[in-house]
Amino acid sequence: MHFPVRAITLDLDDTLWPFAPIGARVERVLHEWLLQHCPRTAQRFPIEAMRKLREQLFIERPDLAHDFSLLRKLSLVRAMELAGDDPGHADAAFKAFYEERNRVEFYDDALPALARLAARVPLAAISNGNADLSRVGVSAHFAFQLGAREHGTPKPAASIFHAACARFPHTPGDVLHVGDDIEMDVLGAHRAGLRSCWINRDNARWPHADVRPDLEFTTLAQLADWLDAAHTPEPLAA
Repeated sequence: MHFPVRAITLDLDDTLWPFAPIGARVERVLHEWLLQHCPRTAQRFPIEAMRKLREQLFIERPDLAHDFSLLRKLSLVRAMELAGDDPGHADAAFKAFYEERNRVEFYDDALPALARLAARVPLAAISNGNADLSRVGVSAHFAFQLGAREHGTPKPAASIFHAACARFPHTPGDVLHVGDDIEMDVLGAHRAGLRSCWINRDNARWPHADVRPDLEFTTLAQLADWLDAAHTPEPLAA
């Protein structure tokens, strides 16, 4: 199936790189930093306890669901206060966390495919996470990055998709959103009037009978192949 695509919006975590290794690694790095600089906090809140404290704060502050960075900082402040350490260390602790958070390992197909996509149409990143494209090293491929923190509302809200379309500027129907998450990416884009592409790296079963993604691939390379074919002019009739 071919249809016109004038721009693409891309999810980041679990679309360009797997997040699970990052999530595990940042917890270890943060705990090691706390052991050195805030040992009472590290002792009272080892990795699992720190995770539970952060999850509790997420429940208490649904108004900050769009801002993972602030929630992380607030959880560090609370942990330090409860442990008797100086909460003024929270900014430095977050810096250690954030440096590691932006150390990503791309899927094998992602970087070549990203370059191919960007050569065809303008790209933008739409993410609920707090990765920074400049720190990650791929900002040159993107026209802009729109995070839930900056927008004020996370996916799957239609407003974040519409805000990205307006910045291109294109109507939603001319924009293809690409991501791995069924609810946040595919259904969110569909409800906002965008075309949708499900990157289904695990060959999962699509769970909905009433709506389907416009496109489904197991890799970004397959999407790049599709876009190349869609932009290849039809041969002239003899």
